[in-house]
Amino acid sequence: MKTDFKKTLPGYAAKRNEFSVVDLPVMQYLMVDGLGDPGSSPQFQAAIEALYPMAFTLKFMSKQDLGKDYVVPPLEGLWWADDMAAFTTARDKSQWEWTVMIMTPDWITSEMVEMARAKVVAKKNPASLPLLRLDTLDEGTCIQTLHVGPFEDEGPLLREMHDDFIPANGFRMVGHHHEIYLSDFRKVVPDKLRTILRQPVAKT
Repeated sequence: MKTDFKKTLPGYAAKRNEFSVVDLPVMQYLMVDGLGDPGSSPQFQAAIEALYPMAFTLKFMSKQDLGKDYVVPPLEGLWWADDMAAFTTARDKSQWEWTVMIMTPDWITSEMVEMARAKVVAKKNPASLPLLRLDTLDEGTCIQTLHVGPFEDEGPLLREMHDDFIPANGFRMVGHHHEIYLSDFRKVVPDKLRTILRQPVAKT
């Protein structure tokens, strides 16, 4: 049996333009950090070029060595800035800091990651591969929704989440803005992009 985490974990389901409260377990990710506009930053593209070969190499290792097969989860990103208005109002992408990542099952160990890294180095050796790390993310309670359309159009929905829904329901924002890219933005036209927008919260 092949595990599809989009079907087994609550964090990968959301309704368009409707806010929901989800409680998430601690999850493990392959991560690469960076800074700047993802649309024009070579650093961002280089991070993705390191993540995907590592994620698929680990998937094949898991299937072959452990007998555990799974669907590689979608690309995700954590986004933040000193002034969060850079996301919701100004959309000043030059000020954005980010972590791009792909969720990895908890049975994948750091030793397996290093073995996979050696395999990827031997095949292609992406420039950002030395920056890739295995780490955990504990977001706990989150508010999330599904945005359909261009990334540039996220602002109004985020403002509604941050300024209306979260305080109205007795929460405050903690942690980083989180996006899950259900569509491959390298292949899908902007109007069809499906992106889960998530914000970790705590009770006020």
